[in-house]
Amino acid sequence: MVVGIDPGHNGDNWDHTSYIDQSVWNGREEESCDTTGTQDANGYTEAQFAFNVAQNLAALLHAQGATVILTRTTNAGFGPCITERASIVNNAGAHVAVSIHADGGPVSGRGFSILEPVASGVNDAVIGASQVLGDHVRSAFLAATPMPVSDYYGVNGVVPRDDLGGLNLTTVPKVMVECGNMPNPTDAALLADPRFQQQAANAFAQAITTFLTGSTPGHAPTTTVTTT
Repeated sequence: MVVGIDPGHNGDNWDHTSYIDQSVWNGREEESCDTTGTQDANGYTEAQFAFNVAQNLAALLHAQGATVILTRTTNAGFGPCITERASIVNNAGAHVAVSIHADGGPVSGRGFSILEPVASGVNDAVIGASQVLGDHVRSAFLAATPMPVSDYYGVNGVVPRDDLGGLNLTTVPKVMVECGNMPNPTDAALLADPRFQQQAANAFAQAITTFLTGSTPGHAPTTTVTTT
């Protein structure tokens, strides 16, 4: 199986605003190529968090025999644009993909949220499968991490989005996950903790394995999700 992992933003985006501010077509409208991402009160960045979780997740999936496609392999660069990130995963023939982020919500808000694609043409064939993937991610995060479901965003932590190129342009089942809210001190402490980063990676791995095989690691499969 081929799995796409998209760690949001990049560590040097802050110094390349002319690049990330360029407009690209996101499948519905013009959107910025990328953004800097957010950070917590201590300056710990969303880009670093996402990269750490992606590295942990890639190691877990490699150990299970998967081929892993990363949209970036360093946190010392900038980009790529959201359109290129989608193309990297699509062109690799991935069977599933996750985009890893952390939110910049209200200071009082806590929790993770799962952003799911809305039919926009390119992604029409994978909407249902992406919703199934989102269900698995939600269950796995609740079971494997101390992070609660978002109390400020979405319904039960699920948010349909039709304005994000990474979701509009996907041709493989995909969700974007805000793993917590960086401005909130409780969430921020978790997001910066390597133990939580490993827990988040474990949750993603469990959800992806369940999606692809119908079973959690170490259990016999019951059903297989098939996409076209």
